Amino acid sequence: MKWVECPRDSWQGFARFIPTEEKVSYLLELLEAGFTNLDLTSFVSPKWVPQHADAEAVLAALPAPQGREYLAIIGNLKGLERARQAAHLTAVGYPFSISETFQRKNLNLGIEESWPVLQQLLAEAQGLRFVVYLSMAFGNPYGDTWTPGLTAQFVQRMRALPGLSGIVLADTYGVASAQTIAQTLEAVAQAGGLDERLGLHLHSRPEHTLDKVRVALASGVGWLEGALGGIGGCPFAGDDLVGNLATEQVLPYLAQQGRDTGVDLNRLSELSSRAHLLRTKYA
Repeated sequence: MKWVECPRDSWQGFARFIPTEEKVSYLLELLEAGFTNLDLTSFVSPKWVPQHADAEAVLAALPAPQGREYLAIIGNLKGLERARQAAHLTAVGYPFSISETFQRKNLNLGIEESWPVLQQLLAEAQGLRFVVYLSMAFGNPYGDTWTPGLTAQFVQRMRALPGLSGIVLADTYGVASAQTIAQTLEAVAQAGGLDERLGLHLHSRPEHTLDKVRVALASGVGWLEGALGGIGGCPFAGDDLVGNLATEQVLPYLAQQGRDTGVDLNRLSELSSRAHLLRTKYA
């Protein structure tokens, strides 16, 4: 089972800058605990995401990946150029929204304008694994058209692009129910897009988390993402309890289902406390 731990997502909205050495110390603890897939920083303008202005320094301070995946988010060619020059980085993630409104808000491009940009980025990734985060994959708050079939169409079109390593369906709006997730995954499967290269980045209230995980597993998904403490996630939800899937809630459940992530479950409580401490100091 592939579990991607997402401190980048947890930290990016914090009001105060986390010193680089504290970021690195936390990431080293994650590696020691057996996390092998980290979404840990982003190469976007510090004007928009000041928390990750130290992306290069953070990566340079980490050990060589040695089979682990270190992923950073990019938003354009300039971000990709920085990513290619960074030490130790193995993968980049590019947000591509099904919602026309959100795509313009997030990347200042419409959907049709974004396809050739994505193709150029894929062509110039130069050995980095390339993951697309398909945002608003379960609906949007803007009234833009959405159906499970529309998500499946985007996945199908992306599957045809050379160089793409994976697609992650993101519940950016934070309101996808277990039923909506099941319907969307069924549509994606019918379109031939449900395999080991498809992941889910969901947001949830704690009491709904495992229902969503059960649906994902029953549908055949083997790639999930979340964050210790459930910290970070969805600015659109209007509900403070909606956040990332909480690692310390999901990983023990996965283990009960025979899904091994390689993480030392005995470390989860300690690491969750550390994540909450960072939020207390810097959020």
